[in-house]
Amino acid sequence: MSSGSRARWLWAALAVAAPWLSQATAPAATPAMSVSTLQARRLNGSGMHAEAGYDRFIVRYRSGTVPATSTVVVQKISAAAARLGLHAASGTKSTAALGVTYVRRLATGGHVLRVSRKLSASEATALMQQIAADPAVLHVAPDYLRHAVKDIRASDVTAPDDPYFAQYQWHMRAPDGHAEPEGDSTVNDYGGADAAEAWTLADGNGITVAVIDTGITQHPDLDTSLADDGYDFITDHVISGRDTDGRVPGGWDTGDWTNQDPWLSECTSSSNPPEASSWHGTHVAGTIAELTNNNTGMAGVAGKARILPIRALGHCGGYDSDISDAIVWAAGGHVDGVPDNPHPAQVINLSLGGAGSCSADDPEGEAIAEANQLGATVVVAAGNDGADAAGYTPASCPGAIAVASVGITSRKAFYSNYGTRVDIAAPGGGIYADDASSGSQTYTGFVWSTVNDGATVPTDPDYAGYAGTSQATPHVTGTVALMQSARLAAGLGLLSPADVLADLTATAHAPNVAPDAAYPIGAGIVDAYAAVQKAVGDDNGGGDDGDATRLGNGDAQAGISGHAGDALFYRIVVPEGARALVLRTFGGSGDVSLYARQGSEPSDTDYDAASARAGNNESVSIARPVAGTYYLEVLGVKDFAGLSVQASFIAPAQ
Repeated sequence: MSSGSRARWLWAALAVAAPWLSQATAPAATPAMSVSTLQARRLNGSGMHAEAGYDRFIVRYRSGTVPATSTVVVQKISAAAARLGLHAASGTKSTAALGVTYVRRLATGGHVLRVSRKLSASEATALMQQIAADPAVLHVAPDYLRHAVKDIRASDVTAPDDPYFAQYQWHMRAPDGHAEPEGDSTVNDYGGADAAEAWTLADGNGITVAVIDTGITQHPDLDTSLADDGYDFITDHVISGRDTDGRVPGGWDTGDWTNQDPWLSECTSSSNPPEASSWHGTHVAGTIAELTNNNTGMAGVAGKARILPIRALGHCGGYDSDISDAIVWAAGGHVDGVPDNPHPAQVINLSLGGAGSCSADDPEGEAIAEANQLGATVVVAAGNDGADAAGYTPASCPGAIAVASVGITSRKAFYSNYGTRVDIAAPGGGIYADDASSGSQTYTGFVWSTVNDGATVPTDPDYAGYAGTSQATPHVTGTVALMQSARLAAGLGLLSPADVLADLTATAHAPNVAPDAAYPIGAGIVDAYAAVQKAVGDDNGGGDDGDATRLGNGDAQAGISGHAGDALFYRIVVPEGARALVLRTFGGSGDVSLYARQGSEPSDTDYDAASARAGNNESVSIARPVAGTYYLEVLGVKDFAGLSVQASFIAPAQ
């Protein structure tokens, strides 16, 4: 990496990095207007600001009361605007009604609508109150623009040179107080994630990680083989930079610069200054799964995990509605108008966010709940505003693992959000010597990973140091990938999101510099090695294998006999990318039923799929199985003999 390219890319400290655009200088949220308790529960304006304008809203109707057509939804919202006397133009004598346009329906069921002008915070609040007065409405909120967590970027400090890992990636090593180089001296490392030792146990193989961010760029130190299979979920052409509205295939980052029009005038201000492209998603992806042991550059936490890049952040940020659909799709859920995801992710990284609390009824709250139900662990950045994470989305969403940031000394980074909503901390960089809040930058104060040199569109690949909860989050995401990969290799079922969190927090190590009790940062600092050890040793999440007989792909267990009421258990490990899983019993005499479940042993009352025909010929087919262990219960309806049990799938292409 040349000094010239470094000077172009490694911007000055305190420059924002993208998807978690910190709002440290953002104005205070506008106080909510007086509303009834019932209405207050139905609307969320906690992220609104007095200086901002709002022209997109998400409305969710109660089950069984959803209007049949988009026309009816528009009529309802138009009527609410008319009752308030909202007009198409503000501050004029125009009597033209405020226009309302239907945008689309979310995967989780909400309706996205756009009004014909940006409303002030007070106008938007009043409109939402009118909408929430309809007893059929479950929830209404602005379609907020979220941003990459604003990272701090390394200024022109010494740039990486081979061997990059040994010299720069303190954050991957053990937090045992060993000395790391810092200019002409050294600093003791108590903040590392111990990923290097975890590599003796797992490497991420078999796990897909979705990175919902700005997308990804080509880089010799990244596996971008799934980039074409990713998707660009940005619907608005101003945000995407395309000529027309609409989503397109591919998870590539085409740039998110805001230092030129129309974005310069559209979305920059004194608190959100113009910037060149961030390549934020590429940096996050590298920390998670940068290629390792390839004699190139640096290393990722889970070097053999596959990154599925999803673009939801572009120029000016990304809307809640697009991010929410991206979460559902990443986990394997269906989103209208988008082909189903051929590579459902077991882990989802969200290094993005913004102001406003999140409940289970908010768009990201619903989307994360659906992703969890589909088996995906969702890891999110706590935020870089030095504030309580309870006031930020998606950090405060139920079901997400919220991550704070520490520096090399293990001290809470001065910028990191905190609070009881934070689950765990990870190395995100402290920026200054001794992890102070000011001073001279040191390269050990940053997390180093892959980037691009382009000021607007992609040009040459490079490496750079960032600091922020955006960087802490992928350390936890990569650790989850290692945990699940180790379980696959051991023939165990994947851990549930709840069990992943339990194992992460149970194995987190205490900071060497104890955090102030008023600013908690969760259970401690992520310990990848200990977390993987516990994941493999646990019986949780994947169920107790007990006497379940392991089946190889296509192999049949023959000559099986039993009595009515007997329950026999079998299991098969299915890799990521496998297709057409078939579980079946056949042959012999008698009568059995077949029950199947992913992740844990089924029963005749608790199963994912079943076959209960008369006789012994039972079959369950799953066209697109998720990676993990599938369990079969063969239950005797009558005495049986000479039975065969078989499991088979089409293996992924190598």
